[in-house]
Amino acid sequence: MRIVGGKHKGRPLSAPAGRDTRPTSDRAREAIFNVLEHGTGGSGLRGARVADVFAGTGALGLEALSRGAAHCIFVEAARPAVAALRDNLHDLGEAEHATVMQKTVAALGAPPGGPVDYAFLDAPYERGLTEQALHVLMENGWLCAGAVVMAEVAARETLSPPAPLAVLKEKTYGAARVIFLVFSG
Repeated sequence: MRIVGGKHKGRPLSAPAGRDTRPTSDRAREAIFNVLEHGTGGSGLRGARVADVFAGTGALGLEALSRGAAHCIFVEAARPAVAALRDNLHDLGEAEHATVMQKTVAALGAPPGGPVDYAFLDAPYERGLTEQALHVLMENGWLCAGAVVMAEVAARETLSPPAPLAVLKEKTYGAARVIFLVFSG
């Protein structure tokens, strides 16, 4: 696993041992960021505030930082994943551009520093956690008007995004389906 674009392109990322953390593949991550930078009508990642929810190793948020995001809030509950995430932040020299929150999505309050322009949700598949996270993020002011949310779910998993989130685009990458949403609230 490595960073696929931006200033840290090619740099390896650490991951905790075992199968509890399922990072988004390099290929899928590259495709996701191509859509985010060219296919969502947004202003791009440069200078953006982002959130990587169910962050695991932080691959999605670190990719955003590598591509010019100003700050990333990483949300992850598992201690081994948080340790790997902190190592990755240190190794890439991005710790000053990050906030790490070791907690569950259900325990989130307001976002530190204000709402984000982009949110990445890569919850464990088929547990209903993505829809729960969408509700929590909206209810607690995590998303600015026009924010783009990328949700990765299992290819056959259903996702009914709550209003005022609207589907922009969907792509399938092997066992994963990536859904791009826009927040109009």
